[in-house]
Amino acid sequence: MVLQRAKPINIWGYASPNEKVEVTFASQKKETVTDKNGNWSVMLAPLKTSAKPQSMTISGTNKIELTNILVGEVWVCSGQSNMEYQMRKLAKIPNPKNEKLGFPNDEVEKAKNSQIRIFLVNRKQLSKPDSTHKSWAVAEDSALRAFSAVGYFFAKEVQEKLGVPIGMISSAVSGSAIEPWIAPEAFAQEAYFTKQKVSNDPGKFYTPMIEPLAKFKIRGFLWYQGETNCFLNENISYSYKLKTLVNLWRKTWGEQLPFYYVQIAPYDYSKQKSDKVILTADTEPNFWEAQQQILRLPNTGMISTSDLNDNGGDLHPTYKWEVGRRLALLALGKTYNQKIDFSGPVYKSVSFVGDKAILDFEYLKTDHLSSITGFTIAGKEGNFINAEAIVKDGKVVVSAKEIESPVAVRYNWSENPTGNFYSNSLPAMPFRTDNPLTKQFKTN
Repeated sequence: MVLQRAKPINIWGYASPNEKVEVTFASQKKETVTDKNGNWSVMLAPLKTSAKPQSMTISGTNKIELTNILVGEVWVCSGQSNMEYQMRKLAKIPNPKNEKLGFPNDEVEKAKNSQIRIFLVNRKQLSKPDSTHKSWAVAEDSALRAFSAVGYFFAKEVQEKLGVPIGMISSAVSGSAIEPWIAPEAFAQEAYFTKQKVSNDPGKFYTPMIEPLAKFKIRGFLWYQGETNCFLNENISYSYKLKTLVNLWRKTWGEQLPFYYVQIAPYDYSKQKSDKVILTADTEPNFWEAQQQILRLPNTGMISTSDLNDNGGDLHPTYKWEVGRRLALLALGKTYNQKIDFSGPVYKSVSFVGDKAILDFEYLKTDHLSSITGFTIAGKEGNFINAEAIVKDGKVVVSAKEIESPVAVRYNWSENPTGNFYSNSLPAMPFRTDNPLTKQFKTN
């Protein structure tokens, strides 16, 4: 396995009541006595990075030796099917249309990096462990075939750039809504939910698949979920659910850990039939807007995937290697403080001058030589039409001949976005300047 470096490390287990237990690892020796129920734990002082396998000995009445332990960076990745999406699927998908992003369909065969270790959470065995169960593995062969593609490609990029061991823990369930990943009592502590009944089995996966991991020290979280809630036509309610999840998980681990997440990919929601809600062309853009609200919480980041689906009818688009890479860029830039470009343009503000809208962005480094596509603009009547957009003096100037006095601008506000607004080879996040959630969503 990989243990998290530079943090105090919990080691815990069970034995007979009042049994003496000794833990030895990396020149440290810790002793304790089990409680009346046989539970015990010790705390190791922070460990230094180690790419050299070491062994841990746990001695009591009997003796356990854990071998091949590295010390580096550990991340937990969670969500629904697009996070669970297994590496083995890469060998069976058709060639993606965007050749510039590559196509590592033979990655499992090539992967031989013992510095990347993976742990696939099985909710039944985590809550009821048995002595034969071993979940940590080197990221290769059958273990890698069954592992999260997004999680692996994140680890591959971070390991290559940092040169330290990486441990990935994947705890995801296909088709899951967000509510099962949140303890019921956490909803009760969020004012937004005091007048609403929360459905979708709150806590169903949190209790067996997240909470038991919390003693294990990690660097941060990766989250790729939302499609199930988008099918329910959610917007601000999802913002509050994701806020509740972030706050709960951080509280559970006892740290303000980084939380990096994925904007769900374009999909033809408006073409799907639902007996619960009416899905429209605005369903997904509204959901993207809800996801973005969490960026107002500290130590968060979101990647855009508006360019990562070749087929609007595919809820599980390919390009998982690029999703993992973009998440890794966030971690490398924001958590590991590398001097890299880790984000496409992110909308900040707008001012209207005459017949033009002048937009400010974060992370705007672009060399667009031609006009930018994907922008629309509206006057006070509220009818949006295609607009011309250019980069000038570090800002984006948007206009249309038909609109004399614009009041609102949108970019890629479509479930099938085709805009070409990039910076640092990364796409701009879809947005609208007439965003109602800015005032409605409360971060505290």
